Amino acid sequence: MSSSCSHLLSALKDCLLQSDCVLKQGHLPSECLKQHTDELPEQCKALRQATFECKRGMLDMRKRFRGNNVDLPAPPPKSREQPVTASTST
Repeated sequence: MSSSCSHLLSALKDCLLQSDCVLKQGHLPSECLKQHTDELPEQCKALRQATFECKRGMLDMRKRFRGNNVDLPAPPPKSREQPVTASTST
């Protein structure tokens, strides 16, 4: 595997190993990718798609000149909570 996709592949592995499909249900990570994709978290699905795009980009002749420009997908937005400020009244 090219070094341009290695960071995506390692992030996908980490995501799969921390998913409920592997931890709670006891499936193998390869089984989760092939048979239980609907049970994976959105982050793992995005990493799977990004890894596919990266591997496909390695075969694209147009990208041979430009380079396979891939990056980790953005994490899902987190809910913003208002920070609690301590008021001092004297």
